[in-house]
Amino acid sequence: MADHQKTTKRSIISTMLLVAGCCIGGGMLGLPVASGGSGFIPSLAMMAVSWLGMTISALLLLEVSLWMEGESHVITMTSRLLGPVGKAVAWVLFLYISYASLVAYAAGGGAQISHFLSYSFDIPIGKDVGAIILTLAFTFVIIFGGEIVGKVNTLLFAGMIGAYFLLISSGVDEVKPQFLEFANWRLAPLAIPFLLTSFSFQTMVPSLTPILKRHPQALRIAIIGGTTIAFIVYAIWQMLILGIIPVEGSEGLIEANRQSVPATQFIESHVQGSLIITISRFFTLFAIVTSYLAMGLGLFDFLADGFSIKKQGKGILILGTMIAVPTLIFSTQFERAFMVAMETSGGIGDTILNGMIPVLMIWIGRYRLGIQNSFRVPGGKILLIAVFSFFMISFLIEMGIQTGVISADHQMTDKLELLEPALMQD
Repeated sequence: MADHQKTTKRSIISTMLLVAGCCIGGGMLGLPVASGGSGFIPSLAMMAVSWLGMTISALLLLEVSLWMEGESHVITMTSRLLGPVGKAVAWVLFLYISYASLVAYAAGGGAQISHFLSYSFDIPIGKDVGAIILTLAFTFVIIFGGEIVGKVNTLLFAGMIGAYFLLISSGVDEVKPQFLEFANWRLAPLAIPFLLTSFSFQTMVPSLTPILKRHPQALRIAIIGGTTIAFIVYAIWQMLILGIIPVEGSEGLIEANRQSVPATQFIESHVQGSLIITISRFFTLFAIVTSYLAMGLGLFDFLADGFSIKKQGKGILILGTMIAVPTLIFSTQFERAFMVAMETSGGIGDTILNGMIPVLMIWIGRYRLGIQNSFRVPGGKILLIAVFSFFMISFLIEMGIQTGVISADHQMTDKLELLEPALMQD
């Protein structure tokens, strides 16, 4: 009995870190620049709202997942509850978000691997070779299932957090309290579409249920704990960067936004020493790989469900190939096309697939079909209306930015625009 409880606790912690790793990931590098134009307090407030919205939507998706038998994924859920139209929308958006993210992580991580091998071991390889190494190595991990992914991710997450704290400790003396007092609440809501991507992990929620044996309480703890860890890490990171870099000026956050400079570049420019630069590169790689594992696991289970492929024998090889081949093709040949497409992934993909669709499925399941389950997110119809409205507002903000109705001169909506200049160079 004691051994079982220890195993359960380890599994919860592992799953919690998997959620946190998926949330934090590469988006952390662009978060201060994307939301920093509004100032520390406004950006923190919008972050809290986004964290709450995305956490609730994940719990709603968990409730739907527990309605289903076996290891059903989003396709089965939407098909049963939203019909052919909902299923088609889920197919398009899920594949769009997942593959675009994996391509970006492979391309960016490949550049970091290339740099590391070239400068540390004098092994000159291009970023395309680095992308191949990353994609094959971590897709291989994914095909062994959620438990193995969780264990590997835990080690990588520990490395990322270690590098994170080293970066924090190296820059804390540079923080200027007066910089944290700046506030521009008018710009604050424009950060919401980007912030949604910073807390985006819903694509892997159905993959968590078998890892924790469909235990509602354990799953709830893992989801809330994981997103809370991400929120705390983001908040401290925001305080550091926004306390070091002024909002305005030739070297301020607004100008950095226009130039698409990632946050780690700020640390490098304000702290002298090759060790800190090395640490920042390790942090970048760990952040990218943890996101790759989490996103890849969600896509692995999604494809298995959507194409009715058994996750054993040849089925595993087929699923692994379906992940690796498109990722490699686009990350080595056509990554720019996907980066342009990713400009709308947060404000459109996350708001619809990870926000509005879970609410609609819960509404239909609870109030039209009368589905009952031991796990139920409290709040009733009022909560569902509030969450749906939040994601609808975010969707409208994104559409306004994309169409030019809302000025986005000081706002970034795509984390990959920030990652590209620093991560794509050899």
